[in-house]
Amino acid sequence: MSLSGKTAIITGSNSGIGLGVARELAKAGADVVLNSFTDRDEDHALAAEIAKETGTNTRYIKADMSKGDECRALIEQAGACDILVNHAGIQHVAPIPEFPIEKWDQIIAINMSSAFHTTAAALPAMREQKFGRIVNIGADSVRNGLWDHAAYNAAK
Repeated sequence: MSLSGKTAIITGSNSGIGLGVARELAKAGADVVLNSFTDRDEDHALAAEIAKETGTNTRYIKADMSKGDECRALIEQAGACDILVNHAGIQHVAPIPEFPIEKWDQIIAINMSSAFHTTAAALPAMREQKFGRIVNIGADSVRNGLWDHAAYNAAK
């Protein structure tokens, strides 16, 4: 399947599974937007490496997925979004009585609320062009739960 002419945005994609998804979409011909909360030379070099390997327009856009306005700005800055992969996620391990509220809020914001904000920003253009795909990456904890991962389990 060729994704030539399509633009894919993958949140949380400068390493791990997100990066693997980004590479595969680029190999299929999609222009790719990598994302994370950092803005290092290595992030931009990674995008340039994928672009060179695949001949796609692959670039990096920094956005803090814990902030709704930055989630929405990511979609706007990309200029197009035919495929949105909501992958960004973090975790913290602690029993609920010891779980820091600021960590709970950050995990819920990144792992769950960011998917709402990016989707809300991407959907109008997808509807207008009568094409779009949104993939929300979950986790096995949805079925089984992970001990002392209350926020991660709730968000994924």
